[in-house]
Amino acid sequence: MGMPADERLGLDIKRSEQALIAAKQAAVRPAGLTVPQYAALLVLAASPGISGAALARTCLVTPQAMTVVLKNLEERGLVERSPHPWHRNVLETRLTEAGQAALEVADERASVIERAIADEFSAEERQTLRSMLARCNDAIARAASELG
Repeated sequence: MGMPADERLGLDIKRSEQALIAAKQAAVRPAGLTVPQYAALLVLAASPGISGAALARTCLVTPQAMTVVLKNLEERGLVERSPHPWHRNVLETRLTEAGQAALEVADERASVIERAIADEFSAEERQTLRSMLARCNDAIARAASELG
């Protein structure tokens, strides 16, 4: 094997990610949302009128995945989409009142998860963790580019 199992960090990172997603899914379910839908609503609240492509980039999903998320949210009346005034091929997306209400319920519950994580660390430790995770991302990108 190329590396001993006890030296591999990928499994630890994946375990934390899966625990976070499972907890957030349970948190947002009472609002009738999935984690990707919640993430989209959260970004839309901060950036009304954002395009689907920009929303996908911000939420770290493919444009195709975001198209499905937005279609479901629009069908449920949680978002509305309209052509951009100057760029007719770009659709602006905004929360509806129902979308804002669903977001408030979901975010109140999801914030409990985020607060539990934050409370586990001091401000300095949180910054260190962010820095270390950024270094992980950089290392992954370098290794992936070397593999070609």
